[in-house]
This record gives sequence, C-alpha cells and structure tokens, in this order.
Amino acid sequence: MQTQAFRGPLEKVNDYCWRIPKSYKAGMRVDGMIFASEQLMKSIRNDPAAEQVANVAFLPGIQGASLAMPDIHWGYGFPIGGVCATDPREGGVISPGGVGYDINCGVRLVRTNLHRLDVLPHLDQLIEQLFENVPTGVGRGGRFTFNPDQLQSLMDSGPAGLIGRGLATERDIAFTEAHGRLHGARPDLVSERALLRGRDQCGSLGAGNHFLEVQVVDQIFDRQAAEIIGLREDLVCVMIHSGSRGLGYQVCDDALRKLRDAPKQYGIDLPDRQLVCAPIESPLGREYLGSMRAAANYAWCNRQLLMWQAREVFETVLGRPWQALDMQLVYDVAHNIAKPEEHEIGGETKQLWVHRKGATRAFPPHHPELPNEYSEIGQPVLIPGDMGRASWVLVGQPNAMRNTFGSACHGAGRVLSRHAAVRQSKGRRIDEELREQGVVAKARSWKGLAEEQPDAYKDVDLVVEVVHQAGLAKKVARMKPMGVIKG
Repeated sequence: MQTQAFRGPLEKVNDYCWRIPKSYKAGMRVDGMIFASEQLMKSIRNDPAAEQVANVAFLPGIQGASLAMPDIHWGYGFPIGGVCATDPREGGVISPGGVGYDINCGVRLVRTNLHRLDVLPHLDQLIEQLFENVPTGVGRGGRFTFNPDQLQSLMDSGPAGLIGRGLATERDIAFTEAHGRLHGARPDLVSERALLRGRDQCGSLGAGNHFLEVQVVDQIFDRQAAEIIGLREDLVCVMIHSGSRGLGYQVCDDALRKLRDAPKQYGIDLPDRQLVCAPIESPLGREYLGSMRAAANYAWCNRQLLMWQAREVFETVLGRPWQALDMQLVYDVAHNIAKPEEHEIGGETKQLWVHRKGATRAFPPHHPELPNEYSEIGQPVLIPGDMGRASWVLVGQPNAMRNTFGSACHGAGRVLSRHAAVRQSKGRRIDEELREQGVVAKARSWKGLAEEQPDAYKDVDLVVEVVHQAGLAKKVARMKPMGVIKG
C-alpha cells in the first residue's frame, strides 16, 4: 500500500460527500466525488487513493463524476472503492484497472434455519471441517477438475452449467447477480496460461482477504426487508468472499500487456500508465471485454462450488440435509466488474459501461434486474467487515441510481498494508485474540491471519453508516462472526 498523502483540494459538499474539482488538474473531464464522513476523511486524506480518483477523471467518455466509496484505498490504477461510467458513443473506454486483477471478486450470503445455540456446540468441528474440505491458500486447487471443454463451457454459461452435475439449483442461479452469466463471453480469448491456472481452482477460496465465515445475525434494522430476505436475530448464516482465482488474475495480466500501447495508438493522454485502456468499441476493447466476461462467469462458478461444499460440511456436522437446514442463497453480488447498464444523465437515458472496482452494485426497489422476491425492497448489498467486528446486509436505494450509478461500498477498506499488519502483529497470536472474542479462526499460516487482523481495516460500521446516511443503501441486518477460514 502506498503511503503518500493527498495534497489536492477536497471540498465538502455535505456531511457525507466531498468533491475534488476538475480544476485540480488540467485534463480532468469531470469532478471527483468521495463519499465519506469527516471521521473517515482523516485516513482518506493520508492515502494517495484520492489522487487516483482525480486520475480516473481523465478517461475519455467518463460520465457524471469519478466516484469513490467510503472504503476507498490505494489500488492498481483505479482506487479500490472506485466507480466510473463511460459512454461508448462519446469515445468511452474500458480499463482493466477499473475491474482489477481479481475479476468478479464478490460476496455470497447463505442463510440457514439454525440459531446460534444450535451451532455453538458444533462450532469448532464445523470450522475444522470447513477448513479441511474447502481448499484455501495461494495457488491451491481442490476436488473439482474440469477438462478444457468443460472449462470453456463454464466460462460461457456460468453456474447454470453446474446444474446438470448436481452442483447448483435453479434457485441458486435466480439469486445470483446477472443470473451468474455475462453474455458475450469469449472463452476462446482466454490464454492457455490462464486456463492452466484455472483448471483445478474452481471451488477454492484462495488467499489474501478471501474467506468463508459462519456468522450470526446480531441486529435487525429493517424488519420488512429482513423478513423478505429470510433473516432474523440470532440466525446463523454463511458468507463467502472469493473471485476468479488464478484464471482471472492471468486474464487481467494478459490484458494489461496487450493494452500497454493502446493509449498512444488511440491518442489518449493519461496521468498514470496503470490506467491503460482502449475504446470500448475498438478491437482491443472488445477482446478484453470478451475475456473479462469469461473470467467473471468462472468466478460465479467458483462461489457456487464454494457454497456447495459449505452445504456438504453443514450436512455432515449437523446430521441433516442442507435442504432441511434451509441453506438457501440470499444473494451473490460482484464487486470487481465492468458491465453495460442504463443510467440517466442530464435527463437522458444512456447505456454506459460501469466499472466497479471494490464497489458493490446497489440497485433500488423495482429495478428490472432484481429477483421478483426483492422487487419491493431493493437489491441485497453484502458488505463484509473484518474477522473481529461485523459484516452487513443492506438494500439498494434510489439515491444510488442518481448519484453513484447504482453503487455502494464493498467492505471496510484497509488502513494498514499487509506488511505493516504483519509487523504490528509480531509476538501476537491473532487466532487466540479472536477466540477470546468468541471467534474461531483457521488459516494456512500465522502470517495470513496477521495480514487480515481486525486492526488492518477501517471500522465497517462507520463505512456502512456513510452509505446509509447518503441514501445509497439502507441498513437491514448486522452480522457478527462466529468462525472463519482463510488462506
């Protein structure tokens, strides 16, 4: 993580929004807008991510503003927590840095009919079995291996292709963003190296901030929405956070190399070479979008298989079929992706390409892309926190469509680099500290837990309060961790 503080102007718009005026840098096409409270701005000012917000405003075809959520921190090209929409009719570009290396990293929430006291006597066994059965760690594959034809099929159809293998249900697909499939995927454009990396990694967590967590509903804030979603106080849920593993990483890496000279080719001036991009309608732009969609579909398959393995472990430990435990998918939502969406700009409805990099889609009630069951309340917005505090379920609100292209935050946001977190943890046992708080944590190494310790993150409650008060998404339920596995 970079440490240089932002020295540019930050104008307070209201208690939860700050502007970087486009006059800050010659070449900015729009303002930068950061959604944050005064308290959160203290750390944001000390992070170079705000400079990245200004840099994104240089991109051709950008609409409205270059946006950042309250969990903003420094990333590759775009800030993590960044949102940008471009119009292909105005020379709009697609930028791999606006999607990220972990294409379609996202979150999936599974409810149960179990209460805390039902699970507590089995918690250690449950976490141990999840850790044994669900592959975690850098480069680790798992029990699912796909031959080249099968892999191509998954990258084209997404998790719907798993139904015939008995690893997904129609309901699972219905409650996944975009039904788990971006149309127009081009698996044939995915490199052999990417395919090799992804061959046995579908159904694995990976490392870093990815996790599978057993949670309990701590507090309900919107009873109507919670009832529709199927959440009640003291109910046990499972949250899964993972993406496209080595396959998606390689797709991004390949694209960055292919697009290296594209800005010069298309006469695009950029303040940061990490913003490398190409016009959406160009051959290079279409090629990246085809491979990105394939990786996104693979990621949805990955989270589907992770959920399926969690269901199997619960069956084994609790002694009942997952159907009897009502282990139903609440929702699955991406937070590293670019998609075409309709949005209103200046009274005109436009089809824009919305980049969300560390930002969650937050569509409001009655949006046509929502499952019928959620039409009256809005799209579930899943916000993981850290291992020691909380995660959240919210629902999207109309203000998000007006101000953030239907987007909200995606997590707590880091305040310590991984190196700094490890340095701060010397001589400590993070697993023992968490157990004292009632959280059972398992990871491949001491370092993995040290990097992801609660102190490495902002307080997710403060982050969620911003998107709630700004009207981007409304609080529904707060979830506390009971046990977690990490890479």
